[in-house]
Amino acid sequence: MRAMLKAALMAAVLSLDSVASMAAGPIDEAAAAYQRRDYAAALRLYRPLAEQGIAAAQYSLGVMYYIGQGVPRNFVEASKWYRLAAAQGDAGAMTRLGVMSIGGQGVAPSPAEAMKWYQRAADRGFAIAQYELGMMYFDNPGVAQDFVQAHLWLSLAEARGHKEAGLWRDRVAAKMKPAQLAEARRLARAWKAKPAN
Repeated sequence: MRAMLKAALMAAVLSLDSVASMAAGPIDEAAAAYQRRDYAAALRLYRPLAEQGIAAAQYSLGVMYYIGQGVPRNFVEASKWYRLAAAQGDAGAMTRLGVMSIGGQGVAPSPAEAMKWYQRAADRGFAIAQYELGMMYFDNPGVAQDFVQAHLWLSLAEARGHKEAGLWRDRVAAKMKPAQLAEARRLARAWKAKPAN
C-alpha cells in the first residue's frame, strides 16, 4: 500500500513537472527570440500566449508595440496589452501605463492617471514606480507637492536599488522641516509591500 502511494505521488510530481516545463517553454522561447532580436519570431510566439492571458507575454507585446519592434510603433496597442498585464498585477505594466499617462502616449495625458498606476506598482515594491511616484510628489505641476510622500517613496526606491533615488531623496530632505522628515522616516520603516492582486 505504501509503495503504491509513493509511486502515485511520484507520478503526480513528475506530471506537474512536465506541465510546468511545457508552460515555461513557449514563454522562454519567445524571450530567447526577443533577446537575439528576432522580433518576428518573438511576436509570433508572444501573441498566442498573450491572447491566452499570460501576463508576461502581454507585457512583452506591450513593450514591442511601444518601441516598435517587429511591428509598427503603436501606443494605443501597447496600452491595450499593458492594461491586460496590469489587471493581473504586473507592476512593470502598471509603471509603463504611468509613463504613457504622463506623456499622453496612446492615452489622454493625465497626471492623476499616472499617479494611480505608479501607486499601484509602488505599493507592490516596484522600485522604478516608487521612484517615479516620489518624483511626482516632489515636482510635478499636475500633482500637489508633498515632501513627506516624496521622501517616503524615494527612500523605498533607494532601498530597492534605484540608483538616482537617494540623490533626489536628499534634495527633498533639504526642503523639509524636522517633523516632516521624522514622519517620512516613520512611514518608510512601517511600509510593507502589498501582494499582487
